[in-house]
Amino acid sequence: MRCEGINISGNDYGDELKYLAFLGRRMNTVLPEVPRLLASGGACKAGCPTTAASQAVAQNRCEVFGGFSPHCDKKKRMVLPVGPKVVRLKPARKFAYLRRLTHEVGWKYQAMTTTLEEEEKAKIHNQKKQLLRLRRQAGKNVEKITDKYTEAHGLLG
Repeated sequence: MRCEGINISGNDYGDELKYLAFLGRRMNTVLPEVPRLLASGGACKAGCPTTAASQAVAQNRCEVFGGFSPHCDKKKRMVLPVGPKVVRLKPARKFAYLRRLTHEVGWKYQAMTTTLEEEEKAKIHNQKKQLLRLRRQAGKNVEKITDKYTEAHGLLG
């Protein structure tokens, strides 16, 4: 399940207010004791490379993938038993998808991720259909070869 597919139980409006309150928080410390970090980039002290060389090294270390990373691409994907809505929520409970809430507060990539997920699902479906077709064909090929042996086995009893 992708992170935008997470559902939050409760009232949609209440969840939206909770998320907006979360966006309004700056940090978990007492503000007068810590220098204020401005959202517009006024002062950034922690974790930012200061020289061009270290910026280049940090940029090279950063990896971004569309979909799954190559080392996780071939692993079997599973559904966690605590994840589905049918397991975790009562049938009459109201819930909101995180993708809708974030889209309402300014996330711009809902349509793009939806189309990418549909393409991924179609690709997986086509691969499964092709594998099933190949298995059927392999069964027919083996059946042609083993027909004479099954007949002999049937005669012997």
